[in-house]
Amino acid sequence: MTKIIHYRNKCIGCGICFEMQPELWRMSKKDGKATLLKANAKKDVFVLAVNNINAQKTLEVKNACPVKIIKVV
Repeated sequence: MTKIIHYRNKCIGCGICFEMQPELWRMSKKDGKATLLKANAKKDVFVLAVNNINAQKTLEVKNACPVKIIKVV
């Protein structure tokens, strides 16, 4: 199983993750930052286990993120 790690406190709210993978991401109306849906949060670090199908798409999202705050492990 693959894990997505999102460092939300460093998010600039560009929305590329939501545009590329709306099934896993939402843009917060409160602060304009991206939120990784159904993720477990520890402070401002969000972790979500995904299957390999979602992981491949998330690699593309990770590479598109301008501030490089998405990790796939």
